[in-house]
Amino acid sequence: MNVPTSPPATDLASAALKTFPVSWEELHRHAKALAWRLIEAGPWHGIVAVTRGGLVPAAVVARELDIRLIDTLCVASYDDTEQGEVTVLKTVPGDGSGWLVIDDLVDTGRTAKRVRDLLPKAHFATIYAKPAGRPLVDTFITEVSQDTWILFPWDIEPQFIPPIAKRR
Repeated sequence: MNVPTSPPATDLASAALKTFPVSWEELHRHAKALAWRLIEAGPWHGIVAVTRGGLVPAAVVARELDIRLIDTLCVASYDDTEQGEVTVLKTVPGDGSGWLVIDDLVDTGRTAKRVRDLLPKAHFATIYAKPAGRPLVDTFITEVSQDTWILFPWDIEPQFIPPIAKRR
């Protein structure tokens, strides 16, 4: 299934006024917090991870909720910092009833709308939510402003920065 349903690409990172770097430890802590919020809403048939961003949080949630059945809904909408057309590369059967969908972030809501169209009865959970996409998810942990670009740990690496006095 390869159905583009979105307007032309926009460089969201350039438009962002703020950045929000997330460490591996922080992501793990937030994914565990998501599991705590989700435990009472189950039981679940399994987890559908929205690739690629939902893979790591889905693994943590699966471990914490003792879920071993994990599938993927493969969606391409970002190319580094530019959001383009939402393209579904792989879907899952059914309407999502009894399934938990996990993604890292809901931003503009364009990907989330496609996920909702494909799996309307699933419980959709993300770690981070921006205002434009927040109404599309059932559960999230942290809200960030729309003008913030989240720097996930798989997209960044630590590097040496000279002291302020030497940068003048």
